[in-house]
Amino acid sequence: MSKNIKISLTPVDEALATLLGQATELNNHETLSLIDAQGRILAEDKKALIFQPPVDNSAMDGYAVNTQDVSSNQPFTLLPIQQRIAAGDAAQALVPGTAARIFTGAMVPAGADAVVMQEQCEEHEGGVGIPQGIKISQNIRFKGEDFKEGQTLISKGSLLRPMELGLLAAMGFSKVCVSRPLKVMVLSTGDELVEPGESLSTGQIYNSNRYTLAGLLKAMGCEYLDGGIIEDDFDITKQRLLSAAQQADVVITSGGVSVGEEDHVKNALEEIGQLTLWKLAIKPGKPLAYGEIHNADLKTPFFGLPGNPAAVLVTFAILVRPYLLKMLGATELAPSMVVGKAGFERTKPSIRREYLRARLEVDDANVSVITTYPSQSSGMLRSASWANGFAIVDANQTVAAGDLLSFIPFQALTGSH
Repeated sequence: MSKNIKISLTPVDEALATLLGQATELNNHETLSLIDAQGRILAEDKKALIFQPPVDNSAMDGYAVNTQDVSSNQPFTLLPIQQRIAAGDAAQALVPGTAARIFTGAMVPAGADAVVMQEQCEEHEGGVGIPQGIKISQNIRFKGEDFKEGQTLISKGSLLRPMELGLLAAMGFSKVCVSRPLKVMVLSTGDELVEPGESLSTGQIYNSNRYTLAGLLKAMGCEYLDGGIIEDDFDITKQRLLSAAQQADVVITSGGVSVGEEDHVKNALEEIGQLTLWKLAIKPGKPLAYGEIHNADLKTPFFGLPGNPAAVLVTFAILVRPYLLKMLGATELAPSMVVGKAGFERTKPSIRREYLRARLEVDDANVSVITTYPSQSSGMLRSASWANGFAIVDANQTVAAGDLLSFIPFQALTGSH
């Protein structure tokens, strides 16, 4: 290709739409106990097996009464105590003109229509003084108030966080059907790469991208497969990619997708499969490649990420992660975003959407302010560790101090996905 021919850059939103349009749910499921299901994607709608609460119960420690037995003409009405009801007890019907001593979570007896908190009552020998002004239904949690038997509470594709696990348990479930983890193989490219712990020769660097990608994949519940380092050789690159495609649901490489003479990944993919996306309007991360590796009847999704560490982090977070989540059957694909005020300026717009390594912090006026790392070079490893998220600056956008910007917290990428 002539150096004078310009390759158009695919906008980020268009690239993401293409990716999600091609991502196919694997429908590979397993049944786990609730204890082991955290972080998994639910594979079926779940309907409550019971009512919650199962019976009308007290929201307070106090006394269950019938409001018709409480006088509105005197400060307190003295009622004898008929019974004592603790949580788990079967209550007897309330005798008219009496009160029942009741505790939080205990069954409200038939005939009672209110619970009066104990601090408002006056204790007497053999009875209790109930204040005037008692309202029907006060301090009672009614049967099915939280949810009803047969009601769908958690839908297929939901992420199971601790909150959902607790709800499933309350619904009556001990096990749940979830998506199996995706097998994702990561291969690094470059003769200059050396694994940490080994000695560095002149021109060599440690393979940091392997550990970034392993962490990101494990954080979203994928099974990480280590494909090692590929030599800068075209034929070897082809063979290693074909081998990886036989072992994994998805193959990811870092490096080797640019236009240098030793960048073989893109050309190898075009020979052994299909290239769908290349060159995106994203910064950092322009030379991202996406397509399929074809091996016999297999068509394995492939992502060729750039080699620079910040570009690996950005392209995985914005493009690869949603794709993998869709393969898992998830319904929430995009990372959570918040809004903060820019504590910086950018007077020169870029033709690419930028994801700046930044910090969002609350200032003395209780305002969320975004500051950026001094250098946004895609090779700066320290910047991502310093940051707590990405500040998003759209293509052709300038930024003045105080402008509102979208911000993706790293917690949305590395915590519960």
